[in-house]
Amino acid sequence: MADQPAKAHLREIKLPTEKGKPAQELPHDVTVDFNPETLRVTYTNTIEGKDQRGGPAMQFAAKSTTKLAVELWFDVTTSQTDKDVRKRTEGVNYFMQPKEQKDGKEKKWVPPAVRFHWGSFKFDGVMDSMDETLEFFSSDGRPLRARVSLSISSQDIQFQIDDDAPGVPPTPGTQPRQQMRQGESVQQAMGRSGRPQDWPSVAAANGIENPRLPRPGQFIDAHAGVSLR
Repeated sequence: MADQPAKAHLREIKLPTEKGKPAQELPHDVTVDFNPETLRVTYTNTIEGKDQRGGPAMQFAAKSTTKLAVELWFDVTTSQTDKDVRKRTEGVNYFMQPKEQKDGKEKKWVPPAVRFHWGSFKFDGVMDSMDETLEFFSSDGRPLRARVSLSISSQDIQFQIDDDAPGVPPTPGTQPRQQMRQGESVQQAMGRSGRPQDWPSVAAANGIENPRLPRPGQFIDAHAGVSLR
């Protein structure tokens, strides 16, 4: 049996009040159904300068930020319990809902801090946008599949590598699995690998019953069933 890929998840955290201290993980946690295909991290410095007579302007970073953009998939088409995909995505929407916090005598409404964790990649911040697209509906009009695009921001330059992330040593000779895109056939996926002619054997080896419309987000072994030439 093939090893299952580690699932990405979102967890509520309490950000540290002092720099250098770790964030505290809280109970609220959401595990994605399908891992993202890409992660986009943007680092930004706001540069300010001070005019000096007879010389170049002195420049310094007035503000630094890091932003993570990621697209997640949720699907309940085969679930025995959830009949509406929004039962799962509401756990993500939780991070968009501000909570009351007291700062001395003053009350503030602040969204909960969130940690995106996937394998060795870890990012802490606050979710500033969530875009949910419902993709597939049941015969009675219930949404069964959702694509959720998130943007998470941190008020500093952040680069975290989780060296303690669990991992399974790869079997010699194997290749990383490939993730199916929305509306993509197995033949099109193999075209991305440069071998569209191998799609019948790859579909059969991965147990895909409908090669023209496989499940989006599904991982396939693009080398399974392909004989060496």
